[in-house]
Amino acid sequence: MSYSSPEELSKIAKDLLRELKSKSSLSVKERMAIPQQDMPCQEPSVRNKNMTEVATGYTEEQAIVEANRCIQCKNKPCVSGCPVGIDIPEFIKHIVEQDYQSAVDVIKVTSLLPAICGRVCPQEMQCMKECTVGKGLKNLDLSVAIGRLERFVADWERENGAVKVPDVKPETGKKVGVVGSGPAGLVVSADVRREGHDVTLFEAFHKLGGVVRYGIPEFRLSNEIVDQEIDTLTKMGVKIEKNFVVGRTRKLMDLMEKDGFDALFIASGAGLPLFLGIPGEELVGVFSANEYLTRANLMRAYDCENSDTPIFRSTNVAVLGAGNVAMDAARMAIRLGAEKVSVVYRRTENEMPARREEVLHAKEEGIEFCFLQNAVRIVGDGEQMVKAMECVRFELGEPDASGRRRPVPVEGSEFLMDVDTVIVAIGNGSNPLITKSTPELKLNERGNILTDETGKTSIDRVYAGGDIVLGAATVILAMGEGRKAAASINKVLSDQK
Repeated sequence: MSYSSPEELSKIAKDLLRELKSKSSLSVKERMAIPQQDMPCQEPSVRNKNMTEVATGYTEEQAIVEANRCIQCKNKPCVSGCPVGIDIPEFIKHIVEQDYQSAVDVIKVTSLLPAICGRVCPQEMQCMKECTVGKGLKNLDLSVAIGRLERFVADWERENGAVKVPDVKPETGKKVGVVGSGPAGLVVSADVRREGHDVTLFEAFHKLGGVVRYGIPEFRLSNEIVDQEIDTLTKMGVKIEKNFVVGRTRKLMDLMEKDGFDALFIASGAGLPLFLGIPGEELVGVFSANEYLTRANLMRAYDCENSDTPIFRSTNVAVLGAGNVAMDAARMAIRLGAEKVSVVYRRTENEMPARREEVLHAKEEGIEFCFLQNAVRIVGDGEQMVKAMECVRFELGEPDASGRRRPVPVEGSEFLMDVDTVIVAIGNGSNPLITKSTPELKLNERGNILTDETGKTSIDRVYAGGDIVLGAATVILAMGEGRKAAASINKVLSDQK
């Protein structure tokens, strides 16, 4: 796919909109013939040197054209594909009518984070995957661009000063503690507060947002947008306790037994990075993607003129892994001045779990992809610094339990790759701090908290959701878990009353 400038895309949309307005009505066939509108972006050779958001968002004309592609099917399969159940056809219909306030109001019935979700949720694996337009044409790339439309109306609301604070019912006198301010914690805080309960949100870091703050770079999701989305919670009356490490500052059960909380929700995330367990991972220049991105995102190490946060300055970087976190780490390394960045993956591009849009953006920005190979040893110099990485080549065999073809090492295929930095992005384990200090919590073999279908843990009135339950998952899946648990908490507290 060749790069098209925002000006070119705007002109295409204006011409299409003029054509659409010349017709009194559109048939289903005519709607399905409208091409999907590409997302305007910064030019690749410019954006890979700055931290400004890569995607600049739909113009109004693009949004209206894209919304006209929705055929408003009665069975609404896209809604069933949305973990929080947004009425997608309804909000899109309002965009066609140019009633953007009503569009965002529909979204906010079930999601208070549309500007975040519109940017980072993998819609192509959820709502877009179920879209009748794409299925009818047997091409996911032609589904209605639901996330881009969600972002458009969320940005319109914010830029026009029209952000509404949800109504809060009269105070109930019940206290709920939420541990962790990632997507699941934010959703629970909002949904429980709406019912009139006193909510306190505990965050270990000095900034709120969890993974959307420390794990997603500014060039994909600006911290300003995260701040503005979270600001709604404080206006609703949610209390915030920062630099509060549950399990250290205060034990979980003390919050209930000593501090009088009537219910708790644990959303502490999956922040324990996994490594390959190969020789050389202790060398200077080897990082988990978590640490690398946290330094750059949360602690603003990229802004070296205004921040004292240290970060390793690299020339030749290898990123191990092929998910969204690996793409973020690779693209961050380019922006931090690396001359060469390579993504090393033991399968092929077809098996990559990263979003296709992120892979495309990485390629456009100069990231190299080394498929069917993986590291077996990291080589140091005499001063314990990384100087190379020994890799082995693979070929694909039969499918494994994930449904992807199993990578099989090729005997005698070892070779050295010159690198000075290795970033390991192969996933995370569950955060063990709370679970180790709360032996009453039942866990699975991976250390994730076990919950029932309502989100309840093995402890009465203690619920959990997000990555601490699911393992490393998506923002919207964590939000879906949060909504389920919030409904359960509200019911329990209502029954008590």
